[in-house]
Order: sequence, then structure tokens, then C-alpha cells
Amino acid sequence: MANFRISLAVAVVHVVLYRACNALRCNCTTTQCQKTGSQCETDGACMASTFFSNGQEQHIRVCITRDRLVPPGQPFYCLSAEGYLNTHCCYTDYCNSMDLKIPSVTPPPELGGGYGPGGTWGLVELVAVIAGPLFLLCVLLLVSVFLYHYHQRAYNHRQRLEVEDPSCEHLYLAKDRSLQDLIYNLSTSGSGSGLPLFVQRTVARTIVLQEIIGKGRFGEVWRGRWRGGDVAVKIFSSREERSWFREAEIYQTIMLRHENILGFIAADNKDNGTWTQLWLVSDYHEYGSLFDYLNRYSVTTEGMIKLALSAANGLAHLHMEILGTQGKPGIAHRDLKSKNILVKKNCTCAIADLGLAVRHDSATDTIDIAPNQRVGTKRYMAPEVLDETINMKHFESFKCADIYALGLVYWEITRRCNSGGVHEEYQLPYFDLVPSDPSIEEMRKVVCDQKLRPSVPNWWQSYEALRVMGKIMRECWYANGAARLTALRIKKTLSQLSIDEDIKI
Repeated sequence: MANFRISLAVAVVHVVLYRACNALRCNCTTTQCQKTGSQCETDGACMASTFFSNGQEQHIRVCITRDRLVPPGQPFYCLSAEGYLNTHCCYTDYCNSMDLKIPSVTPPPELGGGYGPGGTWGLVELVAVIAGPLFLLCVLLLVSVFLYHYHQRAYNHRQRLEVEDPSCEHLYLAKDRSLQDLIYNLSTSGSGSGLPLFVQRTVARTIVLQEIIGKGRFGEVWRGRWRGGDVAVKIFSSREERSWFREAEIYQTIMLRHENILGFIAADNKDNGTWTQLWLVSDYHEYGSLFDYLNRYSVTTEGMIKLALSAANGLAHLHMEILGTQGKPGIAHRDLKSKNILVKKNCTCAIADLGLAVRHDSATDTIDIAPNQRVGTKRYMAPEVLDETINMKHFESFKCADIYALGLVYWEITRRCNSGGVHEEYQLPYFDLVPSDPSIEEMRKVVCDQKLRPSVPNWWQSYEALRVMGKIMRECWYANGAARLTALRIKKTLSQLSIDEDIKI
């Protein structure tokens, strides 16, 4: 045995030396070799192979390159496969011209398989081969039938919802009833968590869009009509699906409904087969945002206090946690600014755009942070947000950042207050310190490094209401978030101011 191995090694060495000097010539039966006279050259080995195909014996002769001769001495390419494939490799010119025969003891494949005399399959194998595909086909058929009936029922239900379902009779409002009546009657047990989902979809799909009233990075805002009443429709682009879902989720928080928070009506995704629109339907306020309102109008002292107090009232409700089975978690806005506050017909505020809000679960002391990459508006970012020192695990930190932004909104309102026949033109906070679209770094330099804040004119001290507003602003702008006022404290201070000024809110 040892002598055989030595001889084999010597042969391999001789073959390698021979191939290093001369290319090995072989017979070749492939179509690629027809142009070269059915010959090929290689640095490896010649191979001849015989096998059965369609009941006939087939012969193949090809060249094998050296990199395929693995392992050396007995490469895989040169091994026969249990009588079904008779393969021979050799290492001299045209050595693969021999005709190999498949051993007669091994029947061809078509004779060795199957069921019956001479076959290799038993009864179990035969049943498995037949029953397996049939079972899989039956399962696929049942799933297809189930999905078809499910979608058909859902479609028919949507078509019949308004005319056949007695539980939806309330969707047909009498002439003397408004959309607000529907919301009040159907809000789950009066909790203010919004309409049932099937009612939301019915309302959303019967709205007629009238005109576009605003645009933003999320999409567009339209004025729509539903049963004779105006609604606002915020249409998100399909790539903003996370923001749409998050805002709809926050608006439907238990006990969130409040007169100074934008009234949520419905959310729906409308798909026409080629594109998807994500709708958020809410109350319509013709004055638009506080930003738009202050750009168009100056305000009286009474108007200033009403706007400021109602904004504080809405933020206090948002921040407040209500305990109980029908309780409400504390919520921080995180993007409070004049463009995200709407002005109602009675000239009070409604806080809107809750797509970036976070909720606090006091039981587990965890914060539900929105899963998107948006950040707040840089101009309104608190110092701790700009320099990234905010404690993201502490809910009070987010509330303090909201208070800083509220102080800036108050500055915008107070500048437009007409006192003694004097008022200033509308400006954004820090208009005289940073560009119109400032970067994080530019804001950080002004707010954190230089510790600058919007200027409070000395003449405000001559009017009690303006003096109080200026004092509130300064206490909202402290660099230390923990030292800032709370929304509830601001609400109480402004309520007392309205009494002192004999203003009925």
C-alpha cells in the first residue's frame, strides 16, 4: 500500500512537471470545441464520462482546468457517482478517447425508480409523492378563497355602512346638528379619545376637498366640507407615514380632548391603487395659525391675555397627568411655536401638530418617544436641546423645553399688543440675531454661549399687562430648565391678570 502511494505521488509530480512545460491536449465533445476540431487544451486533466439520458447512453469528453482538480491525487471531478455516472480522468494527450461503459449491475435511472417490479419506491414513497403536492395545492386554494371572501366582506361592509347598518344611523345628521354633536355623542364614554375607527373612515371618505390653505414638510393642509360643515384635512405624503401614524395616535389619547387643543376628527389612509394619501381630519379654524393671525392683526390688551391664557391652558392640559382607569398620560409637545398654534373664532388658541409629542407612563417611568428622525424647530429650541445636555430619560426635561418655547410665543404676541396706540410690527424670535433659516450652531452660539434672549422694551413697564407678560417671558427663558415656570403656574398668573384687568375670558 505504501509503495502504491509513493508511485501515485511520483506520477502526480511527473504530470505537474509535464503540464508546466506543455499544455495538455484533449478530445472535446462540447459545442464550444467544434471550432477547434473537437479538441481543447488545458493545464489540468482530460476527462471522459458516460451516463444515461432519456434512456440512451451519452458520452462526454472535456478538458478540466488545474484549479478544479481538488483534492490532488483524487479530485472530485474524477469520481463516479454510484454507477449512475462513470467518469475517468487522465493526464496525457488525447487520453480521454476511450469509450467507458456503465456497469451492467446498475440499472439506468428510469428503470431503477418508480413503484412496482424492479422499482425502488415503496408504497409510502408513492403515496407521499402523490399526496404531498395535492395537499399543498389544497392549502393554497383554501387560503386564496379565505382572503377573497375577507376582502369582499370588507368591501361590501364599506359600501353598505351608511344605508344598511342601524348602528350608523347617527351618521345622518339632522339639519340642526353639527359635526361637534357627532363627536360629542360618539367619543368613547365621553373620554375625548375620538370617534370609533369605522366612523372615522366613513367621515374621511365622504369629505369633499375645497381649497388648499397651507403647505409644510409633511404635505398639505386643505379646507374640506362634510355634511355642510368645514373641516381641516392635513394630507401627509406616503414617505411621512410614521409622522401621520404618530400624530393620529397621540390625538386619540384618552382624555386628551380639550377646548385649547385642536379637535381631532378622523384619520384615514386613502389608496387608489397607484398612490396613497394619509389624511388627518380636524376642526377648521378660519383664522389659521397664530403666526398668520399676528402677521395680519394687532391685538388689544384683552386679546393678548386671551391668546396667552388659552395657550397656557392647552399646554397645562397636555402636560398634566390624569390618574385613574380613564386617565391620561402626561404629554410634552416638543415643537411648540406660533405656526403650530391655531386661533379659533373666539380669538383663543388651540395647540396643534402633535406629531413629535412624547408621552410619559408614570407607572413604569418610561417615555414613549416618536420613532422618527424629525427634530423641533431650531429657532424655538431650548438651550439644553441646542447643546444636547437635555436628559432624555426625564419627562420633566421635555416639559421645561416646551415652557421655553411658550415664552418665545408670548414675546411674539406681546409685541403686537396695541397699548396707548403703540404696537410693534410682527417679528419672529431672535429675528435681529440670527438669519431667517438659522442652523443649530448659529442658535447655540446666541442662546447658549452668549446667553441672549429676545429684547423686552422698557416701555412695557408702563402698562401692567405688558409688565406681567414680560416677567413671565423672562421666567420661561432661564438657562436652567428646572427654574422655569410650569404651565399651571403661568395659567394661574394670567388668570389673576385677567381679573385685575377686568377681562372676561
